[in-house]
Amino acid sequence: MRTRLSIKINSLLERYFPERRLFLRSDTDTRFIRLRPSTQLIGFAGSAAIVAWAIIATSVLLMDSIGAGNFRDQARRDHQAYERRLNELSSERDARTEEALAAQERFNAALSQISLMQSELLTSETRRRELETGIDVIQTTLRKTMKDRELARDQVATLTEGGDAATSGVTDNAALDFLTTALEATAQERDQVVADAQDALIKAEEMKSELQVMADKNDQIFRQLEEAMTVSVKPLDKMFRAAGMNPDRILNEVRKGYSGQGGPLMPLSFSTRGEAPSGETKRANQILKDMDSLNLYRIAAQKAPFASPVKSAFRFTSGFGRRWGRMHQGTDFAAAHGTPIYATADGVVIHAGWQSGYGKLVKIQHQFGIETRYAHQSKIRVKVGQRVSRGQRIGDMGNTGRSTGTHLHYEVRVGGKAVNPMIYIKAANDVF
Repeated sequence: MRTRLSIKINSLLERYFPERRLFLRSDTDTRFIRLRPSTQLIGFAGSAAIVAWAIIATSVLLMDSIGAGNFRDQARRDHQAYERRLNELSSERDARTEEALAAQERFNAALSQISLMQSELLTSETRRRELETGIDVIQTTLRKTMKDRELARDQVATLTEGGDAATSGVTDNAALDFLTTALEATAQERDQVVADAQDALIKAEEMKSELQVMADKNDQIFRQLEEAMTVSVKPLDKMFRAAGMNPDRILNEVRKGYSGQGGPLMPLSFSTRGEAPSGETKRANQILKDMDSLNLYRIAAQKAPFASPVKSAFRFTSGFGRRWGRMHQGTDFAAAHGTPIYATADGVVIHAGWQSGYGKLVKIQHQFGIETRYAHQSKIRVKVGQRVSRGQRIGDMGNTGRSTGTHLHYEVRVGGKAVNPMIYIKAANDVF
């Protein structure tokens, strides 16, 4: 059975691959190699396989080259779009910085205007008190004058009656002259008292009008001050709350540690007779309270990290949160090697040197239990124990420690626990 099958297969192969002999001749001998149909088939199949593999490999390489070119073009386009986006973000950030500076200037101008208006308010209140005192004196004088006028009238009536009796019973000319002189003097005094009373009434009306004008002006000043306080204090309050900080606790802590940067403002007290404060006094005291809060907020804002550690053009490369299965406890800012790094709040340097993983690291301790960290620096420009201010340069951006490229790793820790630094940076966007 197998022999017949082999014969049939061999006969079929001989149609396409007839048996061939390959002669090999030497000087002394001649030999030949017989190429059977099966051997030729194997050789043909092997050659065809090699050619097919070469064609497929060439096609794959050609397609790979074409695909790689497309990918490179796409990558180039993506890179250009990314650079354009970075430039737009940089321009937008610069615009926001200019707006923040302008807002700060407007804030300082408003604070100066508030101080000026406060001085005008105190001057106006003092003038109003003087006018009230003057009106009281005029009214007292007027009452005394009215009494004197009535007394003079009574004296005139008495003298007139006495004059009639003396004329009927006495003919002495000296007595008559004395009576006439007394009557004339009394009449003149009465006329003068009436004139003084009328002048006093006119002055009182003028003072009342002036007092009303002053009261209207005071009310306008109060409204402007109250609006200025609302515009200034509310954004600061919102900023602290957005950062997860209790404003009341922060203000109390600043007030306890106050070191002469503006001071708490004392309430007004105009009355010396134990009277209850007037409505204007209450409004003035509320404004002074708001100004005190504004001043304390200003001090607190300098001591909390409401700023960006990088002012030059940069890009965010990694945010706060889990990354590759591990917790990334800060925010990364990428920029050119040597880019300046700035402190984000007033504080004291507690570490300035190498630390595993962080590379060259600066730690700054701030108030309210806040600590900031600035890692992977190429150069450190501060020392341990040094006091730094917001915006002070503390180092240069680098690639030290466990880092894959030049960038700043920036951390904010509250009570030793890492929090998202962008909470503070974004919270200050509407204020600074």
